[in-house]
Amino acid sequence: MNEATSHPTRRRFVLAAVGYASPLAPPLDALCVDLGRRAVEAGFRVVTGGLGGVMEAVSRGARSAPSWREGDVVGIIPGYDRRAANPHLDIVVPTGMQIGRNILIVAMADVVVAVGGGAGTLSEIAVAWQLEKPIVTLAAAGGWAERLAGETIDARRSEPLRGAANAEEAIAIALELAARGVREPGDIGSGSRRGE
Repeated sequence: MNEATSHPTRRRFVLAAVGYASPLAPPLDALCVDLGRRAVEAGFRVVTGGLGGVMEAVSRGARSAPSWREGDVVGIIPGYDRRAANPHLDIVVPTGMQIGRNILIVAMADVVVAVGGGAGTLSEIAVAWQLEKPIVTLAAAGGWAERLAGETIDARRSEPLRGAANAEEAIAIALELAARGVREPGDIGSGSRRGE
């Protein structure tokens, strides 16, 4: 097992999984379960938006990992009602922020993995881009993950979003990118870090 820990504080890396909230076809559900399981096996903690679709399947996979520990699976839900959360979460964070909670999901991540996705996923990818978080896309899942694989969003960053063909490759890339470290953005102003 690889231990996904950041070097300065020895805390474990956090992987945010973002993607479709609607029910998944069986192959995509299996891919998300595999992603969650592999993430925990690699030593990541996993954070999602805490609801259904990709969020539920990744959480279920994370909880099924042989090395899962209490607290490994976090859901940051849009409302205040904890009962809305999927049953595979260790920690539910009710925000009452609706789509604003997307910022929190990304902000706490060391790396973001996008699986398919519509407008909500696109907003999470955009926030991750602005905060200079590493982004991996599971291109086979369709949606924005497929459309943005290998692309840059704007001139703020030169490294494109990294595409992965499957969960195993996504976790290998996520470990590599998280190990590089992410500088804290501070005041991003218009979206670009100022005066460093």
